Amino acid sequence: MPLPKDPAGRTSAVPPALAGKLSRRRLVLAFLVAGISDALSAWLTFVPPLELGLDLVTALLLFAVLGWHWVLLPGLILEAIPGVSVFPFWVLVVVAVAIWGTARPKPN
Repeated sequence: MPLPKDPAGRTSAVPPALAGKLSRRRLVLAFLVAGISDALSAWLTFVPPLELGLDLVTALLLFAVLGWHWVLLPGLILEAIPGVSVFPFWVLVVVAVAIWGTARPKPN
């Protein structure tokens, strides 16, 4: 499958599923935020108030970088459950946003 082209005719490195949805820079920034948060969260497992604060900040940063996506809310809920946060849910949430994009219906 050939790579998509932008309006100027240049080949884009963004997969067709992501073309026109999120820029590569936003996705990289979102993955960095999610990865750092998941790494720090593993160390903060035994200090729940700090871990919850980290998760709230992460959710706000991801909303700022990616925009409003419903899948971020279940990620926040899963991260708030003590002991469950050792799994990289933030990274999985960003992967879900990158693959499926938004849950909003497409206008006709």
